[in-house]
Amino acid sequence: MFKFIIRRLIQTIPVLLGVTILVFSLMHFIPGNPAQALAGENATQQQIDAITERLGLNDPLPVQYFNYMGDLFQLDLGNSITTGQSVSSMLFPRLAITIELAIYSTILSIFLGLIAGILSATKRGSLTDSGIMVVAMFGMSMPNFWLGLLLIQWFALGNLPIIGNYIDTGWFRASGWGNFDQLVLPVAMLGISGAAIIARMTRSSMLEVINQDYIRTARAKGVKERYVIYQHALKNALIPVITIVGLSFGGLLGGAVLAENVFAIDGMGRMITDAITRRDFPVMQGGILIASLCFVLVTLLVDISYRLVNKRVDSE
Repeated sequence: MFKFIIRRLIQTIPVLLGVTILVFSLMHFIPGNPAQALAGENATQQQIDAITERLGLNDPLPVQYFNYMGDLFQLDLGNSITTGQSVSSMLFPRLAITIELAIYSTILSIFLGLIAGILSATKRGSLTDSGIMVVAMFGMSMPNFWLGLLLIQWFALGNLPIIGNYIDTGWFRASGWGNFDQLVLPVAMLGISGAAIIARMTRSSMLEVINQDYIRTARAKGVKERYVIYQHALKNALIPVITIVGLSFGGLLGGAVLAENVFAIDGMGRMITDAITRRDFPVMQGGILIASLCFVLVTLLVDISYRLVNKRVDSE
């Protein structure tokens, strides 16, 4: 196990370097002079020259990249153009909120998705199976922002339609983050769509495993059905499910933009979109870097979890 983790860590190093190169190049992909873009359209030539000198944009690209990496090791992501604050001091509190939102949403997705997928697979061809798959398809097809607006309308504004009447349900708050009544709706928005994907993947994977010879052998030996399903079938069906969960969680870390904007949550995704609108390139660059690094880290953890679930992964 230790050798497996070390090998995966070594394989991650080139990926991390590639991420830093791409993010570093982001500033140089901007059409025209990056210093002009940072200074603004109405900046004088002296202001542009001062920014060019301060950022070292006159240096060769390898030197600039070396200096950029040196700043990264000191957690120095530069300063915001619009506020002058350190990007690190702005970003990490927002990142904590986004991670919290992603964790809660992923837990809800796993809980609902696994239960629905297992129930659907064990009752294949039944009305229960068909109903769960219809709901899952609806959940996958539904735009997240539309679901979020519906949740606000129904459970925050107090207009829940029931048989032609509207029930006053203002149980939760439609904006902010921190209190329980602020967490429920954004977590439900992201968790429901994730649960639909996990349910379909769990069902498909379970059906493949249930038809294997060792499952039929366990049943022939008189092993209890619950033990067969949860100890033998589910354990071996979890590999593709773990992949979906890991990718979904990594995507939420960098892509929970819709939930953060719909519910006015001051997370990292909203911070990046605001930076793009204001053309605040240091904030944008730092946010994309952190989101990318988080995704790489989650992918590494998914690989390690493969080994924990199935020891044959090491030899493969």
